Amino acid sequence: MPPRGWSVSAAVFCPCPITWSPSPSPDSCALSSAPTRSSSTTCLLRHSAGALLDVARSHKNLGAQLGLLAVLQTWTRDLRFHPHVHCVVPAGGLSIDGLRWLRPKDPAYFLPQAALAMRLRTRLKQALQHDHPHLFVQIPRPAWSMNWVADVRAVGWGESALKYLAAYLYRTAFSADRILNDDGRFITFSYRHSRSGQTRTVRLPAECFLHRFLQHVLPRGFQRVRYFGWLSAAGKSNWQRILALLDWTPPALTPPTPLPPPLCPSCHKPMTLLGSLSRAPPF
Repeated sequence: MPPRGWSVSAAVFCPCPITWSPSPSPDSCALSSAPTRSSSTTCLLRHSAGALLDVARSHKNLGAQLGLLAVLQTWTRDLRFHPHVHCVVPAGGLSIDGLRWLRPKDPAYFLPQAALAMRLRTRLKQALQHDHPHLFVQIPRPAWSMNWVADVRAVGWGESALKYLAAYLYRTAFSADRILNDDGRFITFSYRHSRSGQTRTVRLPAECFLHRFLQHVLPRGFQRVRYFGWLSAAGKSNWQRILALLDWTPPALTPPTPLPPPLCPSCHKPMTLLGSLSRAPPF
């Protein structure tokens, strides 16, 4: 059995995930600019994780080095551009001297949400000022005095959190079955409101619909999933030390069960893949 409060899923250990959601859209307009999107979203990923690492090292409830998994999401349910980062974090860390595994002093409390949000705001502001001044000037000044949001939630062994995040990695921001009407000029689609749970509709001109969808297409080669701290490739030595301190060997990962071949819709017999067709060029 793994140590208490740990979970094994794709070699990620995650009893206490943290979901980051910066305030409504202080930087969304600037971040959505195509020429700067790669650098700006990379900056958001790096400093969301950096804020966690900073607060965990200094806060009295933990005072440890963290390892974490970060996932970038850019859309809301109605396809608006709203970049935010979800982080999955073990509820504990390696002591600063690297000699002990530390758990939170209060098991019901991990890290302060207000401190995390303020640290993210400070780090992101300084990074944009120093490395991307052309982007910084596009962000309205009041954004830096607003109350940003960091949402910290315990999710037990973390399997539900990983399953939730996996859905964003293997699907696009939109599925065609949500389109209710397309008359050639306007497109109407449905979405579920996150707070009320009610199904609502949006009617947009075709050009506006395409704009909303395409702004979530990330640059070629961009990594939406990144590891930080002792879960990163550079932290391998600390990871081995943690395994030794906990006297635990991760179980071998079992390969997924292969899916059965699809059935022919006419004769209902298994079909055989003969080859694949290259994608047609755009018109």
